[in-house]
Amino acid sequence: MLRRVPVRRILCLLPLALVAAVAVRHRSVLAEGVGHLATAKWPWLLAAACATCLTWVAAAVTRQGAVVDRLPRLRLLATQFAAGSANHLLPTGLGASAVNLRFMTVCGLPLARSSAALALYLLAESVARVGLLAALLIAFPDALRLGPLLPTGAWGPLLGVIAAAAVVVVAVFALVRRLRTAVLTFLRTALHEARSVHTRPSRALALWGGSLAFPVLQAAGLVLVGLALGLPVRPVHMALAYLAATVAVALVPTPGGLGSVEAALVVALVAAGGPVAVATAVVLAYRIITVWLPLLPGALTLGALVRWKVI
Repeated sequence: MLRRVPVRRILCLLPLALVAAVAVRHRSVLAEGVGHLATAKWPWLLAAACATCLTWVAAAVTRQGAVVDRLPRLRLLATQFAAGSANHLLPTGLGASAVNLRFMTVCGLPLARSSAALALYLLAESVARVGLLAALLIAFPDALRLGPLLPTGAWGPLLGVIAAAAVVVVAVFALVRRLRTAVLTFLRTALHEARSVHTRPSRALALWGGSLAFPVLQAAGLVLVGLALGLPVRPVHMALAYLAATVAVALVPTPGGLGSVEAALVVALVAAGGPVAVATAVVLAYRIITVWLPLLPGALTLGALVRWKVI
């Protein structure tokens, strides 16, 4: 008789295997980033690490603000830490979304409401990030000089691709009746959940305050690493460069933005006036602090949460 497959044990070990695979694949980046960290000013790096830790708190606050029901605080915070690790192992936010969706359903929320809360979180975080970027661009219109970095005539094809993608999405939505019905049903549930959240000031404040604090803390981390390595760019311009880069790569389907985020951040920091060599060092050191150092502890936390049936 065949023994029962230990699915939960496999799920506990899977994050560690993925961490090892990603680390081996990006070992040269890791080695170079660690080298830059060794030459940096440590007080600024410690402050950057603190800002990174606070991003998990901001994420937990925002997640709680997206649902009316009270979620267990410590488990919610631990889930955000674990979700960060999952997010860097799966493409474009799928890891964190899956972990949080599972956590909310285990807490007793129906799947439809959990999905609506997840969509509300993503919408609030996107609106806050893009709104903050727009405000900084209005306040500092000359902070980024992208002209020399973009090929001549690059904007036309880029806008054309975006317009074509929008047309395809609208056409599929209009022609596929089953998809249209499912989407409309989900939107009704999401709108009802959003109205319920905004009838409670504490939830609305947590949702939008956390959504704004999250990108601010992320940008602050990059600014602090830039100060640690002596990047000759104004802090507010570094923050603007970070927001512009992360918005630009939001639709790139790579695990945790690995590769695409680094490239976009270097381009943005150079556009803000930083030397290429120093900008590259800052980005590598920043990604070591925000991605690679928490990756293994996050994977261990994820495995523990699976084992304890929290998710």
